[in-house]
Amino acid sequence: MDKKLVIGILAHVDAGKTTLSESMLYQSGSIRKLGRVDKGDAFLDTYQLERERGITIFSKQAQLSIGDLNITLLDTPGHVDFSAEMERTLQVLDYAILVINGADGIQGHTETLWRLLERYQIPVFLFINKMDQAGTDKDKLIKELKKRLNENCVDFSSSDIDGFNESIAICNEYVLEDFLEKGTIETEQISQMIKRRELFPCYFGSALKIIGVDEFMQGIVEYSESVKLSDTSTQQFGAKVYKISRDEQGNRLTYIKVTSGNIKVKDLLTGQNKQKDDRWEEKINQIRIYSGAKYETVNQADKGTICAITGLTQTYPGEGLGIEKDSDIPILEPVLTYQILLPEDCEVHSMLEKLRQLEEEEPLLHIIWNEKLGEIYAQLMGEVQIEVLKNLIWERFHVRVEFGVGNIVYKETIRQSVEGVGHFEPLRHYAEVHLLLEPAESGSGLHFFTNCSQDELDLNWQRLILTHLEEKEHCGVLTGSAITDMHITLIAGRAHQKHTEGGDFRQATYRAVRQGLKKAESILLEPYYSYRLEVPADMVGRAMTDIQRMNGSFDTPLQDGESAILTGSAPVVTMRDYQTEVISYTKGRGRLSCTLEGYKPCHNQEEVVKEVEYDSERDLDNPTGSVFCAHGAGFVVKWDEVENYMHLQSTLESKESLDEELIFPTAAARRASTYLEMTEEDRKELDAMVEASRRKREAARKSYAYRKDFSNEKIAVNSSTKSYSNKKKQKEYLLVDGYNIIFAWEELNELAQVNMDAARGCLQDVLCNYQGIKKCELILVFDAYKVEGFSGEIQKYHNIHVVYTKEAETADQYIEKVAHEIGRKYLVTVATSDGTEQVIIRGQGCHLLSAKELKEEVEFANKELRQYYSEDTSLERNYLFQYLDKDTARQMEEVRLGINISEQKKKK
Repeated sequence: MDKKLVIGILAHVDAGKTTLSESMLYQSGSIRKLGRVDKGDAFLDTYQLERERGITIFSKQAQLSIGDLNITLLDTPGHVDFSAEMERTLQVLDYAILVINGADGIQGHTETLWRLLERYQIPVFLFINKMDQAGTDKDKLIKELKKRLNENCVDFSSSDIDGFNESIAICNEYVLEDFLEKGTIETEQISQMIKRRELFPCYFGSALKIIGVDEFMQGIVEYSESVKLSDTSTQQFGAKVYKISRDEQGNRLTYIKVTSGNIKVKDLLTGQNKQKDDRWEEKINQIRIYSGAKYETVNQADKGTICAITGLTQTYPGEGLGIEKDSDIPILEPVLTYQILLPEDCEVHSMLEKLRQLEEEEPLLHIIWNEKLGEIYAQLMGEVQIEVLKNLIWERFHVRVEFGVGNIVYKETIRQSVEGVGHFEPLRHYAEVHLLLEPAESGSGLHFFTNCSQDELDLNWQRLILTHLEEKEHCGVLTGSAITDMHITLIAGRAHQKHTEGGDFRQATYRAVRQGLKKAESILLEPYYSYRLEVPADMVGRAMTDIQRMNGSFDTPLQDGESAILTGSAPVVTMRDYQTEVISYTKGRGRLSCTLEGYKPCHNQEEVVKEVEYDSERDLDNPTGSVFCAHGAGFVVKWDEVENYMHLQSTLESKESLDEELIFPTAAARRASTYLEMTEEDRKELDAMVEASRRKREAARKSYAYRKDFSNEKIAVNSSTKSYSNKKKQKEYLLVDGYNIIFAWEELNELAQVNMDAARGCLQDVLCNYQGIKKCELILVFDAYKVEGFSGEIQKYHNIHVVYTKEAETADQYIEKVAHEIGRKYLVTVATSDGTEQVIIRGQGCHLLSAKELKEEVEFANKELRQYYSEDTSLERNYLFQYLDKDTARQMEEVRLGINISEQKKKK
């Protein structure tokens, strides 16, 4: 084929979208039999629940050809509960077909679809369906389209040629001038106007009876600008991921549109892992071209091709591959969160992993694990999606789940700009990050920038910090809800040439965001509906009273015959069940359509915050404070005291201080309005006090700015370092056979005879200290093979991992398995005195430590640490004073001893 197009079909539910797809496929010769939705044999309804309910749940694709034009047709879900699936498909469309039910007219969801098409700048062809039904009025529908969608909607099925040309010409002033001169409009001009969204062709017909379908298809061929295929071998590869699913055999499918160049089977693709600091690289196993439930495999996919790829395990919807950039955050998102209720015999952690698979396919499910309560939550759009998800879980995992009552999904933002500081400096680690948090336009989401000098922080560290900002959903401090509508800018940062690792900046970045949120005035946001309420004219008063009661707003009512129309917005939480109420008090004559407008300030913030009872200080997964180091030990500093310990000067405060110093001569004068009225002697005394205070603060900063490493070499971490090595050192693992060590160490063996739990705890504490010095990944393994029915468990104990093996699996077997899996890739050491195990471990290429050698290693490390403490002069009794100037130090010593040294000198 010479030309390609990717066209998506969108519509409000029951508008006849899938029926139109069926008719187009049949008329093009792609299918031989015309299926029907109501009979459950439609070509694109491949999922059983779709056939049963007669709705589209998952987007499907089909191939059809009209002349030399090859079209990939994407059928998208029409129900509002599956809007996220539909929106992801928009990212890969060349054109869209918007189907409207001629009998019902424009629905609320239709207007939402129109706004999305405008946002993604997709050219649109409109097909007004079901025109064979009684009561449909073509002229009335055209007026409604022009009024509620766009005034440039033009009837392309009109037989009035002059009127048709005039309607098109007035959509563009240059075309109008050309039309007035020539009296005609070129087809190419019409195509360009449609492509630029200056013109929207409207066709009328009946998809079920194939009325007007041929004319519609010919219009697409005649007035669309297709992708012309040419030599793509010289172009750089680019593709957009829009969907993740699994086939019947469980193979993971990554659906992409090739936007540049081409790909072949066995090509290597790369991407950024959102949860880690490194990039992934994986090989393409298959390239599939789907049409309905069937597919064919090809060796190459060129520009403009929609295909499914197997072999990729880390891709996600919206990801850009090659030169393609990632997509923006979707507009349509769930506003309700539900608890997933599991059967009593279902293991919750196992089920959580399975649900993560579904989250890959539908990211907006947003599976949440509440560790404290041991409960799983999911964000969903409504009841229909709940039913589908229950069926999907049963089919995929054979587990019957139920869902609790839906709760509103809140968000948080800030009212004013603030600087957040995060510092992470346990022993042998170092990172400090300063972020500027600024409120942004409502509905804009989060945007991340950097305004930090490369002389202060290398570019690779800056990029890493931005990656850490993007990789996680950051929690607010009012209710723990996700933050939004902010600009977050990196304004300062510091690394250590020797001790900084990538994970240090992750911790510092997270803490900087949280510290800034604690300092700022936070605002709770809730979702709002944009509604259109049509009621009998004599009931408009009741409707307005209801809207006010629901804390909503409305525009001036419009009169439409015997009906009144109210439009406005209201909180989702108050309007959730209003549809039933409208039908009741209007006796079926009222109509309410709602679309998600976005998030606005919560109408009852204090009530919600009090009900949630979120304590940001106790959220251990999202700490607000920072970690500093003094004398070889790390200590936690609360968020409101971080500025007293931070190593870099506050960017915002330094600017304010500079502005003020241009007006006032000293720091004291800024706080003393009577400074100019003082005597000269009083001024000098006050200035001397301020200068002494300044020197104290500077000395305090310096005392934290210098650190000593184990080679007794002074390290100035406040000096600007311009280059760092990017070489990634090999990761080290230490596997310890727990009971083998306990029975080999005399003191632990004696303790074990009295209390085995105490012996295990003692060994864990010893190894925690050892890991803190050696900085390796330490895994302590205990046998639990005699515990009947035990499935194994992995616990995080401070900074080490503790493994209890499953039934019928010994610690030896577990260590051998792990050593086999990672021994060739990482530096692995196994600590055990078991002779048989040592022979096996050597065969895996791992290092060995006997129980005696491990004990010597631990004692040597502790001795080295004690020696470091003893050599550090800062540990003397008066170490806090060592960086003060002599006068201040003398004054502080007088206060400490309670005497006046200067008076004693005078007496002498």
